[in-house]
Amino acid sequence: MAPIKLYLFNGSPGVRSVLITAKAIGIDLELHQVDFFKQEHLSPEYLKINPQHSVPTLDDNGIAFWDSHAINAYLVRKYGKDDSLYPKDFLKRAIVDQRLHFDSGVLFPLLKIIDVSYFKKEITEVPPRCVKEINEAYQFLEKFLESHQWIAGDNVTIADFSLVTTITSLNYHVKIDPEFYPNVTGWVKKAQELACFSCDHEQLKHFYNVFNSLKGIK
Repeated sequence: MAPIKLYLFNGSPGVRSVLITAKAIGIDLELHQVDFFKQEHLSPEYLKINPQHSVPTLDDNGIAFWDSHAINAYLVRKYGKDDSLYPKDFLKRAIVDQRLHFDSGVLFPLLKIIDVSYFKKEITEVPPRCVKEINEAYQFLEKFLESHQWIAGDNVTIADFSLVTTITSLNYHVKIDPEFYPNVTGWVKKAQELACFSCDHEQLKHFYNVFNSLKGIK
């Protein structure tokens, strides 16, 4: 069987969630680095694979697609030993999907606006408007976690993988105050203690290092 290829840029929250998912279900991925600083994501070769020139991109036996949420759901459904990470039950899956859409529709766009602005040297600090919106998003997460151990219920799912990787990236820009967000703080800590997150510690360092470099922090 041909190896499952993952095209990635180290530190990307979406990439990190895919690596965590792969580790959780016990599959190996053939990793291919895409250097955004060298514009490799805009090369003709990469554009043939992914015309949106984003990461992560998965190539499974010659069929490529992208968006980490779609990739994670696919990997669990095809290679997972059970459906615990992405339930088949309609109601449970709907809650997982809602949380995934919260990530793709609310959290990640906030992160992307800030990240791109730093890359383009349009900002040197997070604008107050963005700080306010991020704290509002933290408040939503705090509510989601009021009566559950995990973001979509009492079991860990791919929604946790996506949201934790985005949140820990946002935390670089706007710190999560444990006094105001104890549920969020505890949830992130619990997730990072899972065996499948062992691959994420170095990846999160990559994210911090990129922005420390952009901001001239050694």
